[in-house]
Amino acid sequence: MLRNLMLAGTIVGAVAATPALAADMNACLVTKTDTNPFFVKMKEGATAKAEELGMTLKSYAGRIDGDHDAQVAAIETCIADGAKGILITASDTKAIVDSVRQARDAGILVIALDTPLEPIDAADATFATDNFKAGELIGQWAAASLRDEAANARIAMLDLAVSQPSVGVLRDQGFMTGFGIDVKDPNRWGDEDDPRIVGHDVTAGNEEGGRTAMENLLTKDPTINVVYTINEPAAAGAYEALKAMGRESDVLIVSVDGGCPGVRNVADGVIGATSQQYPLLMASLGIEAIKAFADTGKKPEPTPGKTFFDTGVALVTDKPVEGVSSIDTKEGLDKCWG
Repeated sequence: MLRNLMLAGTIVGAVAATPALAADMNACLVTKTDTNPFFVKMKEGATAKAEELGMTLKSYAGRIDGDHDAQVAAIETCIADGAKGILITASDTKAIVDSVRQARDAGILVIALDTPLEPIDAADATFATDNFKAGELIGQWAAASLRDEAANARIAMLDLAVSQPSVGVLRDQGFMTGFGIDVKDPNRWGDEDDPRIVGHDVTAGNEEGGRTAMENLLTKDPTINVVYTINEPAAAGAYEALKAMGRESDVLIVSVDGGCPGVRNVADGVIGATSQQYPLLMASLGIEAIKAFADTGKKPEPTPGKTFFDTGVALVTDKPVEGVSSIDTKEGLDKCWG
């Protein structure tokens, strides 16, 4: 049963449509927030492609990362409005599955962007960065940068949310694998017994959360010298906490996203390396897939050998290491977003 329809516009925040008639709408974009530059660029890509293809698009977002109820309400609205397809970056990759099933049962193509659902086949398709690979690249780079001292590292893990959405688990476990840490259960973080891991804390993917999480872990162990962060806003917050303790110059921070502010932070030495992903491409390909489905009934296929369509990832650093492919910040800035 559909609920909260009358309140949906209020619940999910800003809504954009071209034209602004629900009866004409044939695609929806549902993101975690409308303030994170990653999702701003995703919306830009979806909007531009929809206009190019003569499609109508409505965009919805939660108030904050983790606003699951807003995403449920958005899906319900899209179903009621007769959307042909929904693109979604899920805040809770498990809890959203029932709502996604309702949309698919209504004949709507549902594509997960960036964040795979759990299970991944709960969506018709996933267009995403290989988030495990993104984490693995920064883990390999950090270990190679530390050389022999990697064996003595004191690592802080700044994750996304306690619900452990798939994107957070994949990046976390990829980093650990790249660094040479036994991840135990690869489907969750926090069960490691490697003494180099000081602990995990969650950031909600924003600067304030990154600062608080870093402060918490520094209280636990002030000798931390490696910091993994779920994304670059969290990395910026972690840096501020370290700077307040006079530790900003002797701690290695690595991250994922590749937004322009994050790449500039790599150039400025705030972040040692980041893995760059391409949200505009994810969204524009998603809109193309919805158009193809509406015209022919054909659903998109995954990249051969993978369970999703891989939109690519590149390590960005001005301190390359042997054996880990990377691009410098000049090239990263040419490809960045936000």
